[in-house]
Amino acid sequence: MRFTAVVEHCRDTRLYVGYVPGFAGAHSQGETLDELNTNLTEVIEMLLEDGEPIVETESTETPPTSRLDNFRTK
Repeated sequence: MRFTAVVEHCRDTRLYVGYVPGFAGAHSQGETLDELNTNLTEVIEMLLEDGEPIVETESTETPPTSRLDNFRTK
């Protein structure tokens, strides 16, 4: 099962924050994108242990406007 996450970078805390729209409880944060990905994956796996999620939103895929690598900070 695949989910799309929204990822934001907080300038104040310098953390990446991610969540899956419409999937209650599916959110996490990390100091790097890799850490956020690991943390969010773990949260989703825990939530899926209770069964299939009820996703309350519907999304439409659009072509990517840029690669995620362009947003990585050093």
